[in-house]
This record gives sequence, C-alpha cells and structure tokens, in this order.
Amino acid sequence: MRGRRLRGSRAPGRYPRRVIDALTSLVAPIGQLASADLLTGGQFATTYRVTLTDGTRVVAKTAPTRTDQLLAYEHDLLRAEALVYGLAASRPALRMPRVLLTDFSRTVLPGDAVVVSHLPGVPLADAGFGPSTQDPRTALAERGTGEVLAALHGVTGPAFGYPCGRQEATWAESFTGMIEELLDDAARWSVPVPASDVRAALERHAAVLSDVTTPALVHTDLWAGNLFVDPATGAVVGVIDPERAFWGDPLADLVGIDPMGREPGTPFVLAGYGPLDVDSPSARVRLDLYRLRLCLVMWIEMTPRRFEGDWVEPHRTAVVANLRRALDALARV
Repeated sequence: MRGRRLRGSRAPGRYPRRVIDALTSLVAPIGQLASADLLTGGQFATTYRVTLTDGTRVVAKTAPTRTDQLLAYEHDLLRAEALVYGLAASRPALRMPRVLLTDFSRTVLPGDAVVVSHLPGVPLADAGFGPSTQDPRTALAERGTGEVLAALHGVTGPAFGYPCGRQEATWAESFTGMIEELLDDAARWSVPVPASDVRAALERHAAVLSDVTTPALVHTDLWAGNLFVDPATGAVVGVIDPERAFWGDPLADLVGIDPMGREPGTPFVLAGYGPLDVDSPSARVRLDLYRLRLCLVMWIEMTPRRFEGDWVEPHRTAVVANLRRALDALARV
C-alpha cells in the first residue's frame, strides 16, 4: 500500500535551505550530511535517503505536520515504528533496519523523526519478477515473506492494540475499538461508508475474535513495496514501514500482504510460514473482518489526504467493491 520510490539524488544546494538545515541538524549526532534523496510513493511520512560525508547511507523519516489529515490511529506512528524496530534489533529473522537515532522533541523538525540504517536490495514491487509459478525468484521471495511473518508473530505483547495507542485486554474489545475509530473518522470527513452494515457484521461475528488469545506483533502492511529482496535471487533481505503495526491476530498480516485479494497468502507464503489455520470457519470469518478493516482505512484516508491523479477513482472503486465483497461474505455465514 505504501511503498518508497527514489525521486532523485541532490546535493545540499539543490533542496530548499530549510530542508537541508533540518536534515543536517537531524543527522548531526551520527555524521555530516553530504547529499539527500527524496523517496516517494509513501502516503504518510516524508522519507529521505541521506549519504553522510564518510559514505554511510541512512534513511531519515519524518512524520507529517498536518495532524488534521491523520486518521485517529495514525497519531504517533513513527514512535510505534521505532518501538517495533527496537524489538527487531535482537531478532535478525525480522530483517528490519537498526534505529540510529530518534527525535520526538519536535524541535529539530515540526514532527517526530526516526533515522535508521540503510537496507540492501530493492523493493519486491520494483524487482520485475514474474509469477511465482514460473519465476523461482518470486517463489523464494514469497517463501521468505512467510518466514518473516512467522518470526514476527512469535513476538508477543502485553495487551491487544496499537503499541503507542489504545490497548485492551481482549482482541474482541481491541478490534471493535479499531473499527469504531475508523467509523468516527469516516463521519468526520463525510466518507459514505456503510457504517450500519459494518457494525452489523462485527456484532454478528464478534465471538470468533475471542478465538485469538495471544497478542502477536502484526506488521499489517507487508505488501511488496515494504519487502526488500536481492534482485538476483529473490531472497528477502529487509522489511520496512512497521509504523501501522498492532498487537493482534497474525491472520491480519495475510490481508496486509495482499489487500485486494481473496485468498490468505500464496502457497509459497504459507509454506514459508509453517503451520497456520487459514481454512477453519473462524479463520475465514476473521480474514474477512480484517479485509473489511483494511478497506475502510484505504477508503477513508483518501479524503483527508486529498489524493489526486487518474488512479484515484479506479482505486476507490476497487476498494469499495472489495469492502462490499467482505460484507457479503460475512452476511452469508
């Protein structure tokens, strides 16, 4: 959903002075800025790849200053990202960058900022691999995705919910709160989501959420733009952007890796993961509940973010249709 693209390398004199001054001050504790690349394609933070004078590359990520354009759950997301990276520091199987520094004072920059190590590889979305049934590199990447998810879900938290936000004792309470927050966001921006249908589906199937008893660490957004691979082999070498993570049901990550799909991962993803129930009645219902949630996020965020371009309306149409498919499936069981 929210990948990164390189817009172009610029020496300090090529960006506005205020941008260079801010980046220079931000990275000063670890080195002197030589050049910066703006990475585009993200829909939340502003991200730069910074090269220091000693040749070291780091990634500096800054939170948006327009908090009036954020959904309720998006406040303090960079603090959540830093927290997840901290948890990953002693778990190399998670393949996440190291946090080099954080600045949550909002004095160097208007918003929170995190600087992390630069990962090797390229985003899977840009690797140009063919279908996994034909390209062994794609098959290896998908298997690696499953392995990363299994390792991630082995990390457990103290309660259900957002690491830096609302948490509850049960997954049912937490997930219901997440949905209600989204419906409040929709009302605030007059996004015409079918709120009564959503609430009815959640009430009808609330019992299956009680099947989740352990708050696992869920990335929620591990699509092909946030997964870095070796372009020669397809091996997974890095995972980024866990700022939207929560403590919850591992099945939600199978929706996050393919937001518009109807199947819970591919055979290679599931093989890499290992034993995981995706076929029981409870699992199938929970998967549709998580599709419902993610479609709400993607639909609602379009209004406060003021997305523009030819892609917007087709994207909105696809998201709304996918939400309706999830609601219809939930109504049939």
